[in-house]
Amino acid sequence: MSKIKAVLFDLDGTLMNTLDDLADAVNFALDFFGFETHSIDKYRYFVGNGIPNLIMRATPENHRDATTLAAVKKKFYEYYNLHSMEKTRPYSGIPETLAALKKAGIKTAVVTNKDDAAAKIIINGFFPNSFDFVFGASEDIPKKPDPTIVRIATEKLGVTADECVFVGDSCVDMETAGNSGIYSVGVTWGFRPKAELVEYGASSIVDTPDEIISVIKKIG
Repeated sequence: MSKIKAVLFDLDGTLMNTLDDLADAVNFALDFFGFETHSIDKYRYFVGNGIPNLIMRATPENHRDATTLAAVKKKFYEYYNLHSMEKTRPYSGIPETLAALKKAGIKTAVVTNKDDAAAKIIINGFFPNSFDFVFGASEDIPKKPDPTIVRIATEKLGVTADECVFVGDSCVDMETAGNSGIYSVGVTWGFRPKAELVEYGASSIVDTPDEIISVIKKIG
């Protein structure tokens, strides 16, 4: 298809619409402690930098001490671990795009700030055998936009930065690609607006998953 040998995908807001399940879990935890809950739209801007930051942003500013945040996070996981796939679904066209990439011999990996175990459960549940690797967040690896997790992914895939594209829906993903020297593809169907992708230097912007294939062909 082109010189591109691998595609790295963000998960939340790119492959999957996970927003409702994340919001439900955080709101459950907030309500348990008597804190104000939030609308779905607010969670579009709370997510993106991992669960600890999601919890911190959702918790009232005057209750963001370490003890309270740890308690809210624990309650979040009690709910989310049981309900993480109730409303979560792949975006339309994603399964077909993944199949087309596989047919073309292009390797794929998920690179996400979602906790590694949760990411693997969701990907294995919805996309069995579709990805070569899934790289989620862990305590010993810095989160995106730090390029460390991307470097690990490219090494495992056996490709160089200029043989990859990074597909994501937020400024975090565009910064991650830039920090890694990788061509960035911003998607407009996710959690953040197109203007954010432009502001953070997306190399290309696509409105539908099949356009990812077109971008790869164009690069080649």
